[in-house]
Amino acid sequence: MRRLLLLAPLLLFTAGCGLVQSSDGEATDAAREVARRAGERLHSQRPRTAEEVGRSASGIDGVEVLRVTGTSTHDGDGVDVVVRTSGSAYNAWFDLQEIVVRRCFAVRVSPKAKGREDPRDVDCPDGPPPTFAPPPEPPRLPFGELGTQLPRVPEGGRVDETEVRRALAALSLHPVIRTEVKADGGRVGVLLSVKGDGFDAQECLLARVEPGATDVWVPPRIQRMPGEGGCTVDNALDPQPPPH
Repeated sequence: MRRLLLLAPLLLFTAGCGLVQSSDGEATDAAREVARRAGERLHSQRPRTAEEVGRSASGIDGVEVLRVTGTSTHDGDGVDVVVRTSGSAYNAWFDLQEIVVRRCFAVRVSPKAKGREDPRDVDCPDGPPPTFAPPPEPPRLPFGELGTQLPRVPEGGRVDETEVRRALAALSLHPVIRTEVKADGGRVGVLLSVKGDGFDAQECLLARVEPGATDVWVPPRIQRMPGEGGCTVDNALDPQPPPH
């Protein structure tokens, strides 16, 4: 009889609210949500190698990368990343203290994958986690050299686009530095840029050669963010207003 009396509140709670998920299940769902958000951050249409994906995943807070398979995001089914995350839950009806779990999930990184694709529950693999070499340092953009090498055209003179291109060639730029030159209205704009990661501010230099002035500058960081248009040759010819 005493046992039935103790069970009665629990039975009433279950009958009134439906089947209650265990705290372990809620904590696992929380861990899965961490893996899902990691998958959203890794999702991109830009092709990346498995090494690049693994390196990016290892930099996400709360995510431990245990295995990376595949060649690149755009080959076959893409890249699979097995991550270990943690989640917690507490239910005053059942738990004496907060329940914390650590679970492993497989996250698929591919342009074919949906942005909110559920991570797959997997067994945590044995062995040490992979290590990833730091990304190569981008080459230094030659701010001073560019300003020195570009031609100076006196007031009333004419800017020669070929001369500008010849000055750029004389800099012997690193192969990964992209150059773009555009003439417009008696002026010549120049862009030197390094390909960004699609998330952080891009590295670039702008220059404009016109009669009476040769200017070289780095756009403000906010203009160099993806989609802001700061690292374009058009911005060299007609600069965006400075951010407030």
